[in-house]
Amino acid sequence: MSNPVSFQNILAPDRLPVSRLKVLTVFGTRPEAIKMAPVVQALAQAPDWFDAMVCVTAQHRQMLDQVLRLFNITPDVDLDLMQPNQDLFQITTAVLNGMKQVLSTHQPDVVLVHGDTTTTLATSLAAFYLRIPVGHVEAGLRTYNRFNPFPEEINRVVTDNVASLFFAPTPESRDNLLKMAADPARVYLTGNTVIDALFYTLAQPSTAPLPVALNPERRLVLVTVHRRENFGRPLESICRALRQIVQQHPDVEMVLPVHPNPNVFKTVHAELGGLERLHLIEPLEYEPFCRLMAQATLILTDSGGIQEEGPSLEKPVLVLRHETERPEAVTMGTVRLVGSNEQTILEEVSRLLTDANAYTTMAHAANPYGDGQAAGRIVNALKQFSVALQSA
Repeated sequence: MSNPVSFQNILAPDRLPVSRLKVLTVFGTRPEAIKMAPVVQALAQAPDWFDAMVCVTAQHRQMLDQVLRLFNITPDVDLDLMQPNQDLFQITTAVLNGMKQVLSTHQPDVVLVHGDTTTTLATSLAAFYLRIPVGHVEAGLRTYNRFNPFPEEINRVVTDNVASLFFAPTPESRDNLLKMAADPARVYLTGNTVIDALFYTLAQPSTAPLPVALNPERRLVLVTVHRRENFGRPLESICRALRQIVQQHPDVEMVLPVHPNPNVFKTVHAELGGLERLHLIEPLEYEPFCRLMAQATLILTDSGGIQEEGPSLEKPVLVLRHETERPEAVTMGTVRLVGSNEQTILEEVSRLLTDANAYTTMAHAANPYGDGQAAGRIVNALKQFSVALQSA
């Protein structure tokens, strides 16, 4: 283990030395749960070092619970905050007030949050108000456009300005943190924990059939689209492109798990309902979705995590966004931004389906997101933090 890092000026003055670091991991949505599950598991495997607890806000209830079951995580605290049609004001204030009570009651030595959600933003602020150090998993991602993605870009920026420990998934994200004057001694290059979760999930035996019968003689194009930026005309344009892809490539079968948000559900079913070889299905749990990714020839998505998972499976990913806070795979060539323009999407998909060299080049480009050992590196950094607390 490296020498203890100085944490002067980030600890409350009455903070006492600890024998076991009291770590509270907080998340509220399915993507957070997937990416934090390996960290929760790794902390549980080091009981001599950590008194580990899990708090969920349930910003997303049903989809969150699916992941908790998959990874056998039982939360110590469940705020159960999800309400129908909740807006950002309601989520933010509910999490902030709920976490005030949780943090005051349990008084952790460090709070771990993930990524860019409203749960992450509000939990970080609550911990800061109570002078509790924050560790930010997947720190340093940036588009440098505060409204794209919205509100995630600002959530990340604020959380990184509040955090004391930074777990950067890539060298580029680490460099972004150093540009904002984060202490280099507290920035840890870890890889992305989603790769840990992906490899763990695919290694588990599965007996449940996929919810859709696929023809093994056809190539699978897997699609997800749900982001606010694509509501309305952009989503309509994306759907028109998907329709043409299926119609122009008779050897293609397409699967689109439809997000329940009415802004997505109504448009997708109106534009694509009843189309042969295009399966509109309910949102999938993480395990069957990983299996579909592994079977896919090509993935189209506006999701963040899939931009990291696809390259790890050697699947070309076309991103249905105009900007991404994950530019590393774009630079390396395994991910390409296509936005929501109908013609651009159609041309890029058709090129990959008809040009074997273009497909192979993209599928086998280097994966920048790590080796599936990120959680272990995060836990080692927390051990270092524990040593620093004991010597403070």
